[in-house]
Amino acid sequence: MGRTVTHRYIDPLAQIWLHAAQRIGLRVTRTRDAYAATDGRGTLAIATDENLDEDDSLGQMIFHELCHSLVEGEDSFRTPDWGMDNTGPDHEWREHACLRVQWVLAGRHGLRGLFAPTTDFRTSFWNDLSKDVLADRDDRSTQAAIAALRRAEHPPWGPALGDALAATARLAREIPAAPGTLWSLVVPPPAPHPSGLAAGEADGTCGGCAWRAGAKCRQAEKRVEAAWAACERFEPALDCQRCGACCRAAYHSVEVGRRDPCVKKQPDFIVDRGSYLEIKRDGDRCAALQGDRHYLCVIYDDRPRTCRDFTLGSAHCLTARRRVGLSL
Repeated sequence: MGRTVTHRYIDPLAQIWLHAAQRIGLRVTRTRDAYAATDGRGTLAIATDENLDEDDSLGQMIFHELCHSLVEGEDSFRTPDWGMDNTGPDHEWREHACLRVQWVLAGRHGLRGLFAPTTDFRTSFWNDLSKDVLADRDDRSTQAAIAALRRAEHPPWGPALGDALAATARLAREIPAAPGTLWSLVVPPPAPHPSGLAAGEADGTCGGCAWRAGAKCRQAEKRVEAAWAACERFEPALDCQRCGACCRAAYHSVEVGRRDPCVKKQPDFIVDRGSYLEIKRDGDRCAALQGDRHYLCVIYDDRPRTCRDFTLGSAHCLTARRRVGLSL
């Protein structure tokens, strides 16, 4: 006589990540036709278990795709495959940005071994990552990763993504770490930085961080000790000529007073909007800014007061760097 099955088993790790995807706005299906794909209409298709490698898991696959969505931004949910074609010239840096995000987010919970990528293209880059993977701020993939990590704190990703990572870490603590299994690669998560921010892996201290003003950290908004090891948001001394954030996409308009000497000394760079004057723009940057990675203002000596009042390391400077993906 046949037994009636009223309940089915669901892998708890898979359930954590299926629920996270649902909270973020994705319906996960399984397919034999692709490794991972999105349709731009809210469906994320992941290969069936028999088509995944033995060191893949549904949770890891979902997590990786969510990291892609973080890099590409919220609009990518409405574009098949996050807007990536896997062949174009921008594919490599976008994939590398995704892996940097994956490294940082998983590392906060000791999950890099469990959630490491598995394809040859990804693992070759992943295996070379170490310590502060956000240190090279000139690298386009680093800038994209920083912007992605900031998105992770906000809907639709936050708090669902962080909750799923924390739940995975709790689950890992309860599972016997049998040798040869992915669970054996889970390590204790790093303790938070004394400031309350995430722990860091950069070679530096609070005393050498660009965001320490006197005894206070502008990032944590509290007092810090100069000797404390760097947190995740550590940045060495800033250099305006290596940044240029305030003259790029961080701000869309620089107003100029009609009596500002710049108006007469640099008329070719002034645009009269009727009710106000502003500095001419060239795309998403000031027309007076030259260079890429090494920046130069061609009217620096005659720059308007708005620019003269903008100081290195100020709150506005931090905001500008965050807006262009140079600061967490």
